[in-house]
Amino acid sequence: MPITTVRIAAWVFALTCNTHLAAQELPNIIIIYADDLGYGDLSSYNPKSAYKTPRLDRMAAEGIRFTDAHSPSTICSPSRYGLYSGQLVCRTGRKPRAFEGPGGPSFCKPGELTIAQMVKQKGYRTGVFGKWHVGLTWRDKDGKKLGGGFKNSLLIDYAVSTPLVDGPNARGFDESFVTPNCPTTDPLYLYIENGMVPVPASLRHKRKNLPNPGGKWRWDNDEGWMSPGYKFVDADLLFYDKTLAFIKDHRANHSDLPFFAVFSTQIAHAPVLPAPEFRGKTKAGARGDFVFELDALVGRVLDAVQELGIDDNTLILFNSDNGPETLHTVWMREDHNHDAAGGFRGMKRDGWEGGHRVPFIARWPNRIPAGQISAQMTNTTDIFATVASIIGVQLADDVAVDSYDMLPAMLGTQREHESIRPHMLTQSFRGEYQLRQGPWKLLNHMGSGGNNYAKGKMKEYALPETEPEATCQLFHLGDDPGETKNLFFSQANKRKELRALLTELTKRKNGRTAPTDRTPIGIENIPRLDRNY
Repeated sequence: MPITTVRIAAWVFALTCNTHLAAQELPNIIIIYADDLGYGDLSSYNPKSAYKTPRLDRMAAEGIRFTDAHSPSTICSPSRYGLYSGQLVCRTGRKPRAFEGPGGPSFCKPGELTIAQMVKQKGYRTGVFGKWHVGLTWRDKDGKKLGGGFKNSLLIDYAVSTPLVDGPNARGFDESFVTPNCPTTDPLYLYIENGMVPVPASLRHKRKNLPNPGGKWRWDNDEGWMSPGYKFVDADLLFYDKTLAFIKDHRANHSDLPFFAVFSTQIAHAPVLPAPEFRGKTKAGARGDFVFELDALVGRVLDAVQELGIDDNTLILFNSDNGPETLHTVWMREDHNHDAAGGFRGMKRDGWEGGHRVPFIARWPNRIPAGQISAQMTNTTDIFATVASIIGVQLADDVAVDSYDMLPAMLGTQREHESIRPHMLTQSFRGEYQLRQGPWKLLNHMGSGGNNYAKGKMKEYALPETEPEATCQLFHLGDDPGETKNLFFSQANKRKELRALLTELTKRKNGRTAPTDRTPIGIENIPRLDRNY
């Protein structure tokens, strides 16, 4: 068997050796993963926000809020791979892409350790609910793999395709209720429950059947094939209900074990369809109401763990998969004087900061000191090593190769001026690289790396290129957070240094950004805090 397969088999065997006593001491872990939510979309990050997000603001006040946090990619599918694998999508040898129709196979390869498989080594029960969107393998009646595209949806043979060979349950999740793609944008519009499809897609969805708030916020809803009874407007309420049911069932039937749950929302992805109970809750239109709905659902999660008596020993992480959608950003600026990108240049798909600088909040009442604001540079990929550090898993060097342990920052033991990360990679829409080293940022390309700023509404946000003869972009974010002055020529030595580092970090074989020999801190070394809110 391949080395990775042998290693996973050994880990599964080790899992059976864990005692219930040891498992009880480990925290429950909930990841709330938002969609297309920009740095400026929460009022704790943006004092000029056109609306308030009180529950997320409170969550930040009761834990730690990171101000230099980033998604691994500027689009959703590669970033979700980063969450589940602790790696950039370039490690797969595939280009970043967002899947549509029966697109796949999964970015998560067989034998590659996922975060769900990792926590199961320590006895966790695992669940994921909401948007999956890392690719799936679908087959026709002859067993042939189907590619993406809306027409191929009708060719799926569900008896042949299920249980899905690369769905969540094949990647370490005990329970799952997910959509294959963006729940309200990209067909297939169907639900996958524990690797099976309860109701196949057999109806043609028509966007005219959905509300169109403000006459424009239904934008980017594709007319593909859907299952009868599929929910668009109430998507996140359904995903929350499934998450809560998993947690309640766990407490009722497996309370001697910790749980790991991913609540994968689709707010604030297009189309903007706030549920009826949230319409008009803000003065910032449909998208303001939509983000307020997300805030309320986060609050419901916080309330639920409190009511179940597990608040003190539950770590909740909140993060987003990339920056805000283009037209969403433009319309919110025009209509409500709200900057979803938080003052940064760029939006979803772009390599500039607005495309990948995102909110990241962690709350764990008995372990993470309240009221912290950290400027530590971090990435969604770091969640993998951080969780491993908490629960005491020693990561092999070939696992989660872009994941750093951010636990010292969360615990307040890391000196703020000493960066845990010496560098950080991100990838834009076209797969081009951006490299951070302290305040220095190299974009190994010209232009945005994503959106076209030469036409349409994007043209208003185009900035003049200060070095038109350059072949890449170099900025000092400490002096120039808006990425306006390209230092390609004036800082040639730094540019050469960073390009050489980029070559090393992105090697096809053995490329990595994380350190080797990562040693977990372990729950026994995390002090308890006495505090009341």
